[in-house]
Amino acid sequence: MKKLYITTAIDYVNGPPHLGHLLEKVQADCFARYKRLKGEDVFFLTGTDEHGIKIEKKAQELGITPKELADKNSALFQKLCEDFSISNDFFIRTTDEKTHFPGIKLLWETLSKKGDIYKKKYKGLYCQGCEAFLLEKDLVDGMCQLHKKAPELIEDENYFFKLSKYEKQIKEALEKDEVEIIPEKRKNEVLSFLQEGLEDISFSRDRNKVKWGFEVPGDASQTIYVWADALTNYLSAVGYGRNNDYLNYWPADVHFIGKDIIKFHAIYWLGMLLALGLPLPKKIFCHGFLNVEGKKMSKSLGNVINPFDLLERYPSDAIRYFLLKEVPPFEDGNFSYSAMERIYKGELADGLGNLFSRTLSLAKIYKIEFLESEQFSNNYFEEKYSNTEELWHGTLEGFKFNDTFKIVWGFIGFCNEVIEKEKLWEEDERKESILKDIILSLYKISTLIQPFMPKTSKTINRNICKNKEGKILISKEKIILFPKI
Repeated sequence: MKKLYITTAIDYVNGPPHLGHLLEKVQADCFARYKRLKGEDVFFLTGTDEHGIKIEKKAQELGITPKELADKNSALFQKLCEDFSISNDFFIRTTDEKTHFPGIKLLWETLSKKGDIYKKKYKGLYCQGCEAFLLEKDLVDGMCQLHKKAPELIEDENYFFKLSKYEKQIKEALEKDEVEIIPEKRKNEVLSFLQEGLEDISFSRDRNKVKWGFEVPGDASQTIYVWADALTNYLSAVGYGRNNDYLNYWPADVHFIGKDIIKFHAIYWLGMLLALGLPLPKKIFCHGFLNVEGKKMSKSLGNVINPFDLLERYPSDAIRYFLLKEVPPFEDGNFSYSAMERIYKGELADGLGNLFSRTLSLAKIYKIEFLESEQFSNNYFEEKYSNTEELWHGTLEGFKFNDTFKIVWGFIGFCNEVIEKEKLWEEDERKESILKDIILSLYKISTLIQPFMPKTSKTINRNICKNKEGKILISKEKIILFPKI
């Protein structure tokens, strides 16, 4: 059976993870978990990009080898996945000679035989931050728009990929939504760029200048360059170059990436796949940047947020909640400590946490130990939940994670309001059916929040769980979902 194949961009290991890296992983993880809940067979990939001159230079600064730097920071990215419950099925490293290099080798040899790779001397403006050659029209006041630095003038002899050959096919694929770019405005940006015409792109660097990387097959004087190396991970991770297993996965169903690398995924990568004769990815989801206190995250401002530091104060699910709910999925978002504190104490502790603790306490008062079925007793609960679930599916299918939270927390608020309105703490027989519907609601809420907050979902499920006979059992333990901090 064809697997639903979901990927994130692979993170560059010249530094440790920051909160922006986590944002993309949590978005992709939320979507992967949702699809698994629907019964789909998901394969979810993330990993690290470990070659290139920036790694060489950073390693020199630290007095270590590029391999030592790559190992150290890749381990931190893997720990990030573990600590924040990222459910990836594989973690690819581009220094992996057994898994990754065979795919690059096959790609290079296939494109060479086809005549789509050629060697030429080249003089151009090179931005180290982008790891790409730029044109004068790409610059603003002589600076790279993204990295705010003047590119170097470099003269070199490299191998080039005939990207320009595939310009028309790339444009048609995007215009017809054969590759759907989300949101629409990013698609328009790419089409606007295509209007200017494509040039062939460098696929290698002189090995005397860039040693940290794989050699070009058959030419030890050249190092395989970032786009041939990094982008190929989406194929090599699932077997390309090693076996035909990749045919069970490819094409990717969704590439999750940041807006700064949309051109490379929606143009360079599509050109490479067209040249290989492989199907194109179905969707490219493009998120914005994460600012801190209204300012761009940067080392110079000293406002880079280390996600591991946040974990010392807040549970991982609370941080996941913030990133998915407070950061617009298609725009730049903002993190602030005050907003994080407000959300933790309000929406989490006073909202879901309060509903959970009150409901279990009331179950003890009414001596309710189990529910006979998953059917609501009261029609207004059935209708409210049915509407919630329908909207839950719709927003998640459309990657509108923040809207999903509004819907789910609307249902949580409804349950809390019923407890207040009906004064369920004043015990009588009529109110028992209402309380049972509140308990059932919590059981269903644990599923609704599972893509976002897997640990919280599991805690609720441990206390309100279904047995083999189909009864829903209610625990007598006293559990606090979101303790005071």
